[in-house]
Amino acid sequence: MNIEQARFNMIEQQIRPWDVLNQGVLELLAVVKREDFTPDAYRALAFVDTEVPLPGGQCMLAPKVEARLLQELAVHKHERVLEIGAGSGFMAALLAHRAQHVTTLEIDAGLAEFAHKNLRHAGVMNVTVSHADGSKGLMSDAPFDVIVLSGSVAEVPATLLAQLKLGGRLVAIVGQEPVMRAMLVTRTGEQGLEHTVLFDTVAQRLQGFDEPTRFKF
Repeated sequence: MNIEQARFNMIEQQIRPWDVLNQGVLELLAVVKREDFTPDAYRALAFVDTEVPLPGGQCMLAPKVEARLLQELAVHKHERVLEIGAGSGFMAALLAHRAQHVTTLEIDAGLAEFAHKNLRHAGVMNVTVSHADGSKGLMSDAPFDVIVLSGSVAEVPATLLAQLKLGGRLVAIVGQEPVMRAMLVTRTGEQGLEHTVLFDTVAQRLQGFDEPTRFKF
């Protein structure tokens, strides 16, 4: 496989047509090597329009979804980011190139170690990977400029929204199969939150988050 050609095709045939037009994001996707964050057994899928399996039954989001979320967040160099669900560390690496610092929480110990090794191998030094249940966020370091949920949830817990700074943004994929929506939530005031629907998609559940009660009759 010609890796650079595959990377170019991913950007031009998958990501750009999905309304990812920010030149900085497109250039970043050409620089951060997605294949280095992909398990060896699935390296052939690194640039394919699909979720890539990870250890522990988790997966990487599809490339176009990662790119679109990154674009919509518009992260700045002075901002602090909290990610829930480190996965392979790839999304944290993308965020780190645009932020001051990224803290990423991973509930699976093996996956947290995998992400840590991948980030160090890639020379990304402004990311802290913690083995932790991220469903409650990280109140000790709050508030954050940006919070990213790298997977889907039934709903975004209020405790996470409370950890956003004024002007802070949170992205999450919310809902139940077959209908989920990527949402951008912006804190506009002490109690004010603005919700924007970005796009429809389906993504694997993040572990540790509550599911709605299902009544049986």
